[in-house]
Amino acid sequence: MRKCNKKITDTSVIIDLLNTCHVGRLGTTGSDGYPMVKPLNFAYAAGKIYFHTAQEGEKIEDIRRDSRVCFETDLPIAFVRGSESPCRAEYLYRSVIIRGRAHIIEDRDEKILALTCLMEKYQPEGGYGDFPEEKLKITGVVRIDIEEMTGKEDLGKEDIRDEALKALAGKSALPVVLG
Repeated sequence: MRKCNKKITDTSVIIDLLNTCHVGRLGTTGSDGYPMVKPLNFAYAAGKIYFHTAQEGEKIEDIRRDSRVCFETDLPIAFVRGSESPCRAEYLYRSVIIRGRAHIIEDRDEKILALTCLMEKYQPEGGYGDFPEEKLKITGVVRIDIEEMTGKEDLGKEDIRDEALKALAGKSALPVVLG
């Protein structure tokens, strides 16, 4: 990381980001050698990233060919208006980038674990019932074993930082506009 002062050193902040961000982006290497990025829903559990997918398609083919992946998620916190100069405008955020290996899950119990984690994240009030066997058979589930995880943030300086932290703590709808 070029700017060490932006590195998130508190692992609990990174894990909180993984547990609260709703969209992640999976980076794979396409069959033509070009990077491919796809947005997806995900869950973080037991130090791993899980997501569901079709059992066929570009994403799965890329993973079968090369299990090395990159995963990113971010939380936009605030846009700070530029005053006197557009160069004074800022964008405040937190983000996580993960490098690891993706594995297509065949084990029924691990599939159910992953899908349960996804449901608990996206429908925490419950009420969704059991997973039908016929759906388990046709649903692809992928686990990313994390090899490297880096968090980065820009929360602004001084008064702006205090406002950004208040927006985070107050559970305001993000991003907010400051300044």
